[in-house]
Amino acid sequence: MARDYDSQLLESVAVRRRRLRDAALFGAQRSRRSLDENVGKILGGIALAAVVCAGCVGWSFISDKLADQEREKEKQEAPRAVSVAVVDGERLALGPVVRVGASW
Repeated sequence: MARDYDSQLLESVAVRRRRLRDAALFGAQRSRRSLDENVGKILGGIALAAVVCAGCVGWSFISDKLADQEREKEKQEAPRAVSVAVVDGERLALGPVVRVGASW
């Protein structure tokens, strides 16, 4: 008997909640209309998919920008050949050597 009472109680609570929800959504015409239970799940799934897609696009954009910055940093830090002149026993750096062609 206890199980019957529990199931009846749970069912009556579910019916009451559905009626209250329909009354809030549809007002006086609540008996003629009904909200499909899966509509909320579908809308939630679409919203979740949109958030995941936006996250993927954002991650791709940020990682691409960071890779571009890293490439620029490597270009700036590339080792350069410097010509050195010795004048009166002192070494003087004259600046970067510009190589033209591959004959060196």
